[in-house]
Amino acid sequence: MSEAILALNAGSSSLKFALHAADTLAPLCRGGVSGLGGAATLAAAGPVALAGGVPPAPRCDHAGAVAWLLDAVRRTPGLRLRAAGHRVVHGGRDFSAPVRIDDQALAALDRLVPLAPAHQPHNLAAIRAVAAAWPGLAQVACFDTAFHRTQPRLAQLFPIPRALSDEGLLRYGFHGLSYEHVAAALPEVAGAEADGRVIVAHLGHGASLCALHGRRSIASTMGFTALDGLMMGTRSGAVDPGLVLHLIRERGLAPDAVADLLNDRSGLLGVSGLSDDVRVLQDSPDPRAAEALDLFAYRAVREAGSLVAALGGLDALVFTAGIGERAPRVRAAICAGLSAFGTDLDPARNEAGETRISRDGARAAVYVVPANEELPIARAAARLLSGDRPARG
Repeated sequence: MSEAILALNAGSSSLKFALHAADTLAPLCRGGVSGLGGAATLAAAGPVALAGGVPPAPRCDHAGAVAWLLDAVRRTPGLRLRAAGHRVVHGGRDFSAPVRIDDQALAALDRLVPLAPAHQPHNLAAIRAVAAAWPGLAQVACFDTAFHRTQPRLAQLFPIPRALSDEGLLRYGFHGLSYEHVAAALPEVAGAEADGRVIVAHLGHGASLCALHGRRSIASTMGFTALDGLMMGTRSGAVDPGLVLHLIRERGLAPDAVADLLNDRSGLLGVSGLSDDVRVLQDSPDPRAAEALDLFAYRAVREAGSLVAALGGLDALVFTAGIGERAPRVRAAICAGLSAFGTDLDPARNEAGETRISRDGARAAVYVVPANEELPIARAAARLLSGDRPARG
């Protein structure tokens, strides 16, 4: 009987999951349920095949998807589930490391929903769904903000009245589980450069940059919320606060309408007027598509320049997540903009998506590292629950 840890990453319309061996963290199965609330579909692959049966209902919610997944795990021969770990986007000031979930922790995480309204409710819904479907199963919360708590105080402060900072209005940073995975993978990928001055570009539908030194976060582009920083799929990234005031005062938009505009109707979608999908934009002859991609790269270069200043130089640049891993044109544009810092790209390596895509001898090496937010969750759960006995479903 093999003991396993289930890592869950609940989004607005999807549930990603991965099963890892509890002792070695070897991957057993990885997949996801997409289209929640609509035409839900399942995809899974790995050395362990989950037990078959009725797939998730066509219009199931997070609770339905979690219940189906846990039932499949329960019925898979030779597998015993030890714990479930969850990606939770916002941990606030109080959660700087993974925690065992209990009623007190869940109540505290509920209070953080206003800081990540597009993500936190779905993360917590998955936690509650596991508790309902498998009572007594140990659960662990892992936070996207926790990785950035190593940043110096100045990197976390906004220039606002001190009393507000003392109340927790700080730069938190996000995508921390992705950056944690890259930081752990860097020694094998980059050798001695891993502990140097590194910028990691997590470029997906959500996008951000993180400056690492000694594989610890010292600065990031996202701030109090995940709306700050880079231009994204549908999110604006950083805009002049006066623009927000103008939209409210002069255009008559209510705060919720401004939130919708900046979160769901901006970014690549807003600039192009066509799509938030880089693949669609790259294939489009519409000049607005090209301008959206150019602006995406330009904003990434500008933000990266600020992180180079924070680092005092650049030894390596790492691309990860969907766009970072699969859009060589975007990588090339960003590296061209950062060429003054030594990012000399090898076109053939870049097109092939090799692990190292910079030329030999480049002053700043450039790498592509596949994203894996589930492995840090499984690792943290195994570490935190090492003294617990497995729960029987």
